[in-house]
Amino acid sequence: MKISVIGTGYVGLVTGTCLAESGNDVICMDIDQKKIDLLNAGNVPIYEPGLEELITRNVDHGRLSFTSDMSLAVKSSDIIFIAVGTPPGEDGSADLKYVLAVAGEIGRNMNGYKVVIDKSTVPVGTADKVKVAIAAKTKLSFDVVSNPEFLKEGSAVDDFMKPDRVVIGTESAKARNLMQDLYSPFVRKGDRILDMDIRSAEMTKYAANAMLATKISFINEMANICAGLGADIDSVRRGMGYDKRIGFEFLFPGVGYGGSCFPKDVQALIRTAKDLGLEANILKAVEAVNKRQKTILFEMILQHFAQASKQGRKNSAPLEGRTIAVWGLSFKPRTDDMREAPSVVVINNLLRAGATVKAHDPVATHEARKIFKSRVTLMDNNYETLKGADALAVVTEWNEFRAPDFKRIKKLMKKPVIFDGRNIFHQEELKKMGFTYYGIGRR
Repeated sequence: MKISVIGTGYVGLVTGTCLAESGNDVICMDIDQKKIDLLNAGNVPIYEPGLEELITRNVDHGRLSFTSDMSLAVKSSDIIFIAVGTPPGEDGSADLKYVLAVAGEIGRNMNGYKVVIDKSTVPVGTADKVKVAIAAKTKLSFDVVSNPEFLKEGSAVDDFMKPDRVVIGTESAKARNLMQDLYSPFVRKGDRILDMDIRSAEMTKYAANAMLATKISFINEMANICAGLGADIDSVRRGMGYDKRIGFEFLFPGVGYGGSCFPKDVQALIRTAKDLGLEANILKAVEAVNKRQKTILFEMILQHFAQASKQGRKNSAPLEGRTIAVWGLSFKPRTDDMREAPSVVVINNLLRAGATVKAHDPVATHEARKIFKSRVTLMDNNYETLKGADALAVVTEWNEFRAPDFKRIKKLMKKPVIFDGRNIFHQEELKKMGFTYYGIGRR
C-alpha cells in the first residue's frame, strides 16, 4: 500500500517504520525541516529500542522515506495517518489546532480518494471536525478512520508489531476493509481487530489510559497508607496481584506517573466530562494523588536530614550544602522522554531547598540538560554521582540500577543513605550492610 504519516514524533515514526517493515511504501512527513534532515542523514531524533535498526533497513530497501513536502506526501498516498501532537490547553482540553491544520492541508492537496486516519490521541468528536476541515478544501471523496495507538514508550516497536488489539472506528465498509488488510500482517488470526463506531474508538484510548493511570494512583495511595500503618506495600501488592481480577500490571508503587500520555489524557477526559455537565470525581482524584506522589521522595529526604539536623547539625535549612545523587531522569525506563517526569519535581524541590544535585540517566542526559541547564551536574556514569554524596535517590527503575555494587556505593558516599523511589532494592539486605534505607510504602 501507498502510505503517508504526517508527524514524526514517537507515534508517527514508529507507525511509519513498522508499516514499511511489513512491505508498504511509506512517506513520513514533518514540517520540522531539521528533523527531516536528521532522519535523511540516518539519525533518529528519539530513543526507542529497535527503532533505529528498522529505519535503516527500510530506508535502504526503498520502502521508507522522509519529507517536509505535504503535497508530495498526500498525492503519493492512498492512506494518510495524522500523528501530530495534541498538547493540553490551559483548561486541560486537547488542543486540536495541529490535527485540523493537517486535515485542511490534506483536503487542499488531495488528488483522489483517500483514507485519512486519526492516529493521534484525540477527544471524542474529532473525526467529525477532521471531516469538515477536509471537505472545506476538496470535493473529492474520502473516509476518516479513528485508529488510536496503544504504544508504550520503551516497547513501542514490539507493541506495534505484536499488538494486544487494533481498534478501527469507521462508518465506511471500504475504509474498514483497507484497514483490515493493512493490519493483517500484525494480527494474523484477525481476532484482535476490533471494529466499532468512530466515537467509541476515540473514547477507547482515553478510557484505557485513564484506567491504567487509576491503577498507578491507587497503589501509590495504598503505599502511603501502608507507610502510616507500619504495613509493607510490597507484601500487600503481592497479596492483591495474585487475584486474577486485579493482576500485577501497573501495580507497582513509586513516585508517580509521567510521560506524554497519562497526564494529558486524564486531564482531557476530566475536561470532556465537565463539558457534558459531569464531574469525573475518580479521575480528579487520580490526578491529585499523582501530583502529590511526585513530592513524596523529596519530603522523605527533607525529613531525614531535618532529623539529622536535630541530632547535632544546627541548620534551619537541613538540605543546605547537602549533595544528593539522583539515578534516573526519564519518566520511565527505555526512553529519553522527560515530559511530566517525576525526576523534574524531585530535583527542582531539592535545588530550591539548597541541595546540590548530581544525576545520571542512561539515555535522557540531553533532555535533562535542556531542562536544568547548569543547575544540575549530569554524570556519564551512575557511580560518579555518588562521590561525596549525602544520599542516593532512585527515581527511574532502569535495569542497570537494580543490582549495583553496594560495597562500592557505600565507599563512595559520605553516608550510606538510599531513598528508593521505585522499591527496586531489598531493604533487609541493605540494612544488614549498614545502609539507611527508605522505600515507598515499605516498613
